[in-house]
Amino acid sequence: MLPVPRADLVPNTIEYENTPLVKATGFREYDARWMLGPDINLLGIEALGLGLGTYIQELGQTKIVVGHDYRSYSTSIKQALTLGLVSAGCEVVDIGLALSPTAYFAQFELDAPCVAMVTASHNENGWTGVKMGAQRPLTFGPDEMGRLKEIVLGGLSQYRPGGSLTHVQGFAERFIADVSSRVNIKRPLKVVCACGNGTAGAFAAEALRRMGVAVVVEMDCELDWNFPRYNPNPEDHEMLQEMAKAVREFDADLALGFDGDGDRCGVVDNTGEEIFADKIGLMLARDLSELHKDATFVVDVKSTGLFATDPVLKKNGAKTVYWKTGHSYIKRKTAELGALAGFEKSGHFFFNAPLGRGYDCGLTAAAAILAMLDRNPDKKLSELKDALPIAYTSLTMSPHCADEVKYKVVEDVVAEYEALAKAGGTILGRKIVEVITVNGVRVALEDGSWVLVRASSNKPEIVVVVESTQSDADMRALFREEVKPRLAKRPDVGAYNQEV
Repeated sequence: MLPVPRADLVPNTIEYENTPLVKATGFREYDARWMLGPDINLLGIEALGLGLGTYIQELGQTKIVVGHDYRSYSTSIKQALTLGLVSAGCEVVDIGLALSPTAYFAQFELDAPCVAMVTASHNENGWTGVKMGAQRPLTFGPDEMGRLKEIVLGGLSQYRPGGSLTHVQGFAERFIADVSSRVNIKRPLKVVCACGNGTAGAFAAEALRRMGVAVVVEMDCELDWNFPRYNPNPEDHEMLQEMAKAVREFDADLALGFDGDGDRCGVVDNTGEEIFADKIGLMLARDLSELHKDATFVVDVKSTGLFATDPVLKKNGAKTVYWKTGHSYIKRKTAELGALAGFEKSGHFFFNAPLGRGYDCGLTAAAAILAMLDRNPDKKLSELKDALPIAYTSLTMSPHCADEVKYKVVEDVVAEYEALAKAGGTILGRKIVEVITVNGVRVALEDGSWVLVRASSNKPEIVVVVESTQSDADMRALFREEVKPRLAKRPDVGAYNQEV
């Protein structure tokens, strides 16, 4: 039997070779992520699998899909995880190299209630992690992650007989066939397909062709786990800039960018301008609400305030609910409300029937965007964007803040903003009209502008977003003159990954 995991082991020691290393900080709000080596070892991954198997047995399940992303070490991680799952008596179904949505699709296609997808998503090399679920199409949230952490770190895992492992060959083809069947584009479109050399390169370009895209321009679709150009993250400015260059170079109608595990989609329009996912979500909501009257949409607190005020959505009877940031939260709320779709500013899109099965999938989002363009054959993507009410939204900016202290820092900022609002204070001369604290703090101002500060759910960072209804300069001022100085007073807050 495995020893109880420890958090104090050091690589290149005898103990490290014989004992599971699992640091508690890897158990995030809705998935698990560690630096392989200093934070978790392969025995620790096996312990995680044993704990996960124990937990799903508690939930009355045994059958679980596993897959892995394209990292140099992901196969080893998956094998260690599988060893633990089998030891817990689980029926493991291995679909091989996969996108996260491929694994979610497999839950339905292979009649497996549970999933464990080995992926570090868009995180830098060195990171690993697992996205887990036991009730399709949902993934774990804080309660489930809390119980899993308790089982793994508390040595509560149980060995059971009857475990098995089955390998399913050719499952990528079944996924591509399913996701591409959602749309059949008649409009001749030229689309840049950007994958950042991540796992999506094995899926996305072929899927777009089968959707009816006339010309697919492949950009960094060759799989290379060194990520030689940049990390596959379509929320990062570097990848978006390269997508914009390709649109201009090839005179494309748009660029679609996919992250490391293919559950997110980023968009650049025909002019080479990036469109943040919340604005794409608003465009899709406008389009879909014409077809599905009185539809409900769920968006995260990082998203534009235009969902609440848009005249087209109001005309079509659409309702929008703002909810906690995080793919698990938005997915769960979208399912709970029976919403037509959910949109997260980081690029996670969720579509319920008849558009999808409720899980986040970058290619299902791509199909919805292409269908929107097909229904508007006389309009370019930039024209659909320009038809939106004006709002100037920042990049998602993330200063470093250690996992151990980030939540306390945000709690202090929340209290500060609540006190400011209670005292009748202002931000850049505007009254505070609402302080939303469902996820960090979103401070809404009298002109519709807002600022957001929250703790990242999966990295040692704080997340900052600002939006102005006035001007680009005012948006920058909300960050530079309001949020940045407020956070700078706190020594635990470090350098930003990017700034406006």
